[in-house]
Amino acid sequence: MTGPAGVLPGGYWDQDGRLHREFELAVLTGREEELLAQAGRSARATLVTEVLSRCVRRLGPISPVPPEVARRLLVADRQYLLLQIRRLTFGDPVHADLVCPWPDCGAQVSVDFAVSDVPVEEPPHRAAAHTMTLSAAALATAPELDGDGEVRFRLPDGSDQEALSDLLALNEAEALTVLLARCVERLGPFRPPDRERVSGLSAPARAEIEEEMRRLAPTVEQSVAAVCVGCGRTFLAPFDVQRFLLGELRTDSRSLYEEVHYLAYHYHWSEREIMELTRSKRHTYIDVLAEAIEVLNSGA
Repeated sequence: MTGPAGVLPGGYWDQDGRLHREFELAVLTGREEELLAQAGRSARATLVTEVLSRCVRRLGPISPVPPEVARRLLVADRQYLLLQIRRLTFGDPVHADLVCPWPDCGAQVSVDFAVSDVPVEEPPHRAAAHTMTLSAAALATAPELDGDGEVRFRLPDGSDQEALSDLLALNEAEALTVLLARCVERLGPFRPPDRERVSGLSAPARAEIEEEMRRLAPTVEQSVAAVCVGCGRTFLAPFDVQRFLLGELRTDSRSLYEEVHYLAYHYHWSEREIMELTRSKRHTYIDVLAEAIEVLNSGA
């Protein structure tokens, strides 16, 4: 079943230099729900790639969308697609229970918002790779560049998430250095620079590169504002769409298997047939079946 179409905030550049932004989604089936629900911390990015490859039916003229294309989508584009998949699977409303972070409070806080209201910002400029020039002040702190301040880089994508997921959990600072080394294609006279060259960059030079990468990347808001009913103070709560969706599906994985058992028991369908149904169709059949059983039990 094909879901709605949309436009990526960033976009995918193919090997011929063409940008593709329009997409069509297929509704999540039980198979994808099971995949995501079983995702371990280190496997999350890899499984997101697999699920996006299954659920993105078309990206521009690309159909089907192979994993290598889903892997090369920008991080924000992957987050945006997960938001749309979440909306198709669970609906637009989101409810979360949080704890007030203020040390003198700690009250339980409920947050409600809509997926469609999550702020998404498009980049100021789209390109397969971007070029910048370090400021004179930053260049002065990097004599190894021999006065050449030109830097060329691409924006982080799913392949970086997959490669760095384990390291990120162990050493965030090292992971960010490796990410920069993966994304920088030219650093002054070095094309490409090795990891040691990037890790040895001065703090001002590195800060300018990272800031330009952030400025040019599309973004999906990763926090929501909440008001504590206990102390009345406002705070920002992190909203990691990937972690949130996986948490919802993991919590619901027991229900998925109960639904499969219920439908298989009464309709004698195979597990494969039931797992290929969308959540909406499974629930429709369960509701119809429950009504029929109620009628039989009442003797009507």
